Amino acid sequence: MDKLRAIVTGIHGYVPEYRLTNKELESLVDTNDEWIMSRTGIKERRILKGENQGTSVLGIEAVKGLLEKTGTDPMDVELIICATVTPDMPFPATANIIADKVGAKNSFSFDIGAACSGFLYALQLGAQFIQAGTHKKIVVVGADKMSSIVDYQDRTTCILFGDGAGAVLLEPTTENLGIIDAILKADGSGENFLHMKAGGSRKPATLETVANREHFAYQEGTSVFKFAVTNMADVSAEVMERNGLTGDDIAWLVPHQANKRIIDATANRMGVGPEKVMMNIERYGNTTAATIPLCLWEYESQLKKGDNLILAAFGGGFTWGAIYMKWALDPK
Repeated sequence: MDKLRAIVTGIHGYVPEYRLTNKELESLVDTNDEWIMSRTGIKERRILKGENQGTSVLGIEAVKGLLEKTGTDPMDVELIICATVTPDMPFPATANIIADKVGAKNSFSFDIGAACSGFLYALQLGAQFIQAGTHKKIVVVGADKMSSIVDYQDRTTCILFGDGAGAVLLEPTTENLGIIDAILKADGSGENFLHMKAGGSRKPATLETVANREHFAYQEGTSVFKFAVTNMADVSAEVMERNGLTGDDIAWLVPHQANKRIIDATANRMGVGPEKVMMNIERYGNTTAATIPLCLWEYESQLKKGDNLILAAFGGGFTWGAIYMKWALDPK
């Protein structure tokens, strides 16, 4: 039997309508457009507004669009994996809610939490089910409502994050396409530099934790930046080296959209010019698990069958990784 590989046979994204601009942030915290742009490259970010609107709302829209676009019957979907650190609730899994709302009644589903690397973790996990020959249609979603855990009194973090979702359909092929290789890493000592202080089983919510604003994302920016620049670049170079690739072989770098300086450093280490780097950070900011699928969605018309892609990310935990993928679709 020929070796099975997992290919992306469809991609779709969703972002809310509301735009939180740098100008509006100037009215909330001591900052300005020049300061934000020079340090992050972010001009605006999308925010999900309204009562009772969780991450599942974003994921549902992305998956509905994906199934419609690919002509996929929801009943044929066998597994939905949702990468998120902002689930609707501790349980049930946000993936369960998405599966129910899109009509994927025959699928099993679960969430995976690896912060900004979550989509890569989920994509590689989904690929394993395809490669094992046990599943033929898998939906992988990256979705986060970061506005729900952002402190809009903290100018160091509130400028960074936005809300959004992206989803891909994975199916099997025997061609030399799809997900070829992956290197995924983690270092739990990174907890000290990027985490949420309260709300989990270690420190459940109390009046005191709420009053102390401990239910928001906390980041020690300088340390996180140093770790991200080094590790995201290193792992991208490593996956290229072990597959005999040079910068000239790469059609696109698809980096996590955390900070333009981190993206530039990764591209430089890989020997990839800026014309080969997918970027939408200026308009969406850091949507955590959604950044990479949103990039693929926006650049889909520029991708050609056989293109070599490197997907790279770094996130809280710490988590990081890179995936080497050969694109399987021609522009429609």
